[in-house]
Amino acid sequence: MAFKLDNIPAAAVKSKGGGSIEQLLKKEITFFGSGFNNKKKQAFYLELGVLLKAGITIKEAITLIIESLKKKNDKELFEDILHQVINGKPFSEALYASKQFSEYEYYSLRIGEETGTTARVCRELGVFYERKNEQKRIVIAALTYPGIVFSTAILVVFFMLSYVVPMFEGIFKQNKMELPMLTRVIMKMSAFTQSYGLLFFMAIVTLLFAGRFFKDNQAYRKTLHYVILKIPVVGPFTAKVYLAQFTQAVTLLSTSKVPMLNSVQMVRKMIQFVPLQDDLLIVENNILQGGSLSESLKQTRLFDGRIISLVKVAEETNQTEYVFNQLNEQYNQEVVQQSKILSTVLEPIIILFVGVLVAVLLIAMYLPMFQLSSAIG
Repeated sequence: MAFKLDNIPAAAVKSKGGGSIEQLLKKEITFFGSGFNNKKKQAFYLELGVLLKAGITIKEAITLIIESLKKKNDKELFEDILHQVINGKPFSEALYASKQFSEYEYYSLRIGEETGTTARVCRELGVFYERKNEQKRIVIAALTYPGIVFSTAILVVFFMLSYVVPMFEGIFKQNKMELPMLTRVIMKMSAFTQSYGLLFFMAIVTLLFAGRFFKDNQAYRKTLHYVILKIPVVGPFTAKVYLAQFTQAVTLLSTSKVPMLNSVQMVRKMIQFVPLQDDLLIVENNILQGGSLSESLKQTRLFDGRIISLVKVAEETNQTEYVFNQLNEQYNQEVVQQSKILSTVLEPIIILFVGVLVAVLLIAMYLPMFQLSSAIG
């Protein structure tokens, strides 16, 4: 059963500002996005799946969920959805018309309604967002401590170059000492920091804010994502995270009996990682030209030999859902393992880096003092 991606209720597609579906999806996927975020979706779908599995109607389930919500905006969101359902609108369309849920969720729920598997689809959506949130926590946990240590190191070096080195510089000038090369280099760095340090700091802050401002700019995102892929260790880890999300999304859509071409199209719009989107566009075009999924994946860069060979087996045995589920389990395990390795490797490297920086500064400052002591002696 195939369908067109543009066959969506008009009321759901148009936003108050006349934005496109792509803009809507980008807003939904944002890392620090407001509204009904991924954590709330995880709880919502898991609870809804349990309620529907227990045998109650969708109207009763939404009513119970509304009673458990605490935030006014969330209550109003689901009260509006409930009102539309009571008036005869399908649950999937009412959900999508709220502009808080993606095309991916809309089609999954719509197929669930048509096949009588809404409870299962809700449970799978809950698991999808649960794993997505877990991957986000894993990445944050792996990078938080190294990030804090590195930031502290930069602040320490900035403080020493701005305040400590000038104190020694005054002593050196009073004694008219001949300074070693290392000390002269550090003093030049200190002079540069005192003159342009504040401007440099402001430039970094500006770049951070500019990154947030241009986060939806396609050229900026494309450049940033491809640069991330080229970073040793971090690049392969990032690719693994998004491949895990891809396999999980296809598993859910296969469960809902969504055709593979439509699955690729929806996942390409949902997962906002440009290298993966570019590869999925290649896959989509090859499938439209009559190629198989496994042959199409060979034309891409992110998909490795393992996933290509297993997809080929899935096509031959008609076990797409099972194969993608197994791939998702494997990628999730690898993400967890590599995050631990990443954290374990980065911590000593950054600590060593900090130690070397501080040691070089101290040696550069105390070396002339030792020479002065020897001369006096």
